[in-house]
Amino acid sequence: MALLNRRLGLSLTHLISSTVIQRHFSVTGACQAIQKLTRVRVVDNSALGNTPYHRPPKCIHVYNKTGVGKVGDTILLAIKGEKKKALIVGHKMPGPHMTPRFDSNNVVLIEDNGNPVGTRIKTPIPYILRQREGEFSKVLAIARNFV
Repeated sequence: MALLNRRLGLSLTHLISSTVIQRHFSVTGACQAIQKLTRVRVVDNSALGNTPYHRPPKCIHVYNKTGVGKVGDTILLAIKGEKKKALIVGHKMPGPHMTPRFDSNNVVLIEDNGNPVGTRIKTPIPYILRQREGEFSKVLAIARNFV
């Protein structure tokens, strides 16, 4: 029984002085992408996103049904004591097949009407955003590189 459980990876059994201790391991996946209280990195050249501050920008709301933001979703940020909308242009967790995985959770600050606050994007953004071109055409226009 212990050998079978050990091979399946579901539990580990130890025999310690005629008592059996059984430990169960969680098999659920890690959280995908950006949720509430996730630290993010602003990758445009806006003044609000680039001046130093003692707290990193954090996500305080995700504008979709699941509450988990993927590339192309809009979120609400707490940045320097202000609330600003932002567009997710890259995240650490692996996404669908053939989509890039980034070293940080990247966002671009946008206004309420969807226009970007900055004039340049410093990092490459994924090609997937080009499929949703109508929504973010101005953000795509200021991007230099695509991956």
